[in-house]
Amino acid sequence: MRNETSRREFLRAMSAGIASAAWLPKTLMSAGPEPDYRLEISPLRLEIARGKTIETIAYNGKVPGPLIRWPENGPIRIQVTNRSDAPEIVHWHGLFNPSEMDGAMEEGSPMIAPGATFVYEFSPRPAGFRWYHTHTSAGHNFKRALYTGQFGCFYVDPKTSRGDYDQEIFLTIHDWKPYMGGGGDTMEMVYDYGTINDRMLGNGDPIQVAENQRMLAHLLNSSATLTHWIALSGHSMKVIAMDGNPVPRPTSVSAVRLASAERIDVVIEMTRPGVWIMGETRKELRTSGIGIVVEYRNQSGPAQWIDPPESVWDYAQFAAVGAEPRKADEEIPLVFQAKFSGHGDFDRWTINGKSFPQTDTIPLRPGQRYRLAMINRSTDSHPIHLHRHSFELTNLGGKPLAGLLKDVVLIEPGRSYVDFTADNPGPTLFHCHQQNHMDFGFMTTFAYR
Repeated sequence: MRNETSRREFLRAMSAGIASAAWLPKTLMSAGPEPDYRLEISPLRLEIARGKTIETIAYNGKVPGPLIRWPENGPIRIQVTNRSDAPEIVHWHGLFNPSEMDGAMEEGSPMIAPGATFVYEFSPRPAGFRWYHTHTSAGHNFKRALYTGQFGCFYVDPKTSRGDYDQEIFLTIHDWKPYMGGGGDTMEMVYDYGTINDRMLGNGDPIQVAENQRMLAHLLNSSATLTHWIALSGHSMKVIAMDGNPVPRPTSVSAVRLASAERIDVVIEMTRPGVWIMGETRKELRTSGIGIVVEYRNQSGPAQWIDPPESVWDYAQFAAVGAEPRKADEEIPLVFQAKFSGHGDFDRWTINGKSFPQTDTIPLRPGQRYRLAMINRSTDSHPIHLHRHSFELTNLGGKPLAGLLKDVVLIEPGRSYVDFTADNPGPTLFHCHQQNHMDFGFMTTFAYR
C-alpha cells in the first residue's frame, strides 16, 4: 500500500461503498515460475436447484472453488486474476502466512484491481483443514464479500497420517439470497436458500457409501453470518479436529455446531444401511436447502430424516481432561458492544469503545503469551477470528479448559478468555467473522513492537 494514511482513506471508502479501482495498481503479478494453482474471480450464474439460479461471484466458475491440497511447509504459488468489476483479495484463513500474503488489506496485503493478477507465495502451515475466501467489505451491498460464492477448501497435508478411513469428503455450508430482516429495532441477515456445496437438498448427487466404511468428513460453515447445526440421520459423528487442529479428546456427538468460518473434521462409522439425509437439524433451514443425501450401496427409496437428540454444544467436551493452560505474560481486555444506528439499519459495533478503522492498534512483543479477556456486553454471540495464529481456549463463560486450539471461537454474552503466543511478526487482524458485524466496526489490529 502507498502509506498508512492512504490505506486508512481506502478503508473508509470501502466501508462507504465508494472505493475506486483507479486507486489500485493495474497489475500486481510478480515474476517467477509457473503457479501451482490458478484462481479466477468472475461472475457466475449458479443453479442451486431446478428453476433456482443465483447470480454471484465465484472462483473458477464453481462453488465452492477448487480444493487446494498441499504438503505442510511446501512452497506454493497461487495466481489470482480478478475478472469481477470491483477490487478483490483472497484470505488464506487459518494459515500462518506473512502479513503481506495473508490476504487482508488491513494487514498490508494488496487489493487486486479489476483485470489485474497477483501471485500469492507462501509455505502453508500448520497442517490440517484451512480454507480461503474473499476478505472485502459488503456494507449494504449483499452481492459482495462472503454473501457471494467466493470460498473454497484448503487442506494442508501433515507429514504423518491422521487416521484410518475409507472415504474422505469436503462439505461446505452456505446461505444465499440475503436480505435485512428480523423485525424490531435491530436488523440481522435473513436468507431465502441454503446449500451444501453447490446444491439444495434433493438436487445434487448423493454421497455413496458402503456398509462398515469409515467416512472422514471435513465440514466448513462458509455462511456470511449464520451458525449451523449439522447431523447425519441415524448416525453419530466422532469429532477429531476443529479448525484443522486435532482435538485433545475425540468425542462422538449426534450433531455438530459450526459458527461462521468454523471447520470440524468428523469420522462416521457407516453401520446403518439405508438412504439418509445429512443436514441442518432445524427444519426451516433444512427445507431451505441445507442438506445432502447419503446413500448406502444397493439401497434405494426416499431419503429419511430422524431428529437427533437435543444437545448443548460445549467446547469443553473436546478439551484436555484435568489440564490447565500455561500462565500468560499479559492480559488484554477487549470489550464488545453494539451501538444503535437507527431504525431499520444494522448496529454499529465497538471494541473498547471504538469502531474500526478508529480502533486502537494493540502492541505485541515477540514471544510473549497473551490472554485475550473478551467481555461481550452485547446480547449476540460472536464468531471471533484471529488471523495468522491459533489460540488456546482457556475459559469460556466461567468454565476453564485447556489444550483446545482454534482460530475461530463463538463467544457468548459474558466474559471469555483465549491465549495465543506472538510468534508471527507483522500486523494481525482480529474481528468478528459475521460479515455485517465486521463491516460495521467489529475489527481491530495487533502490531508487533
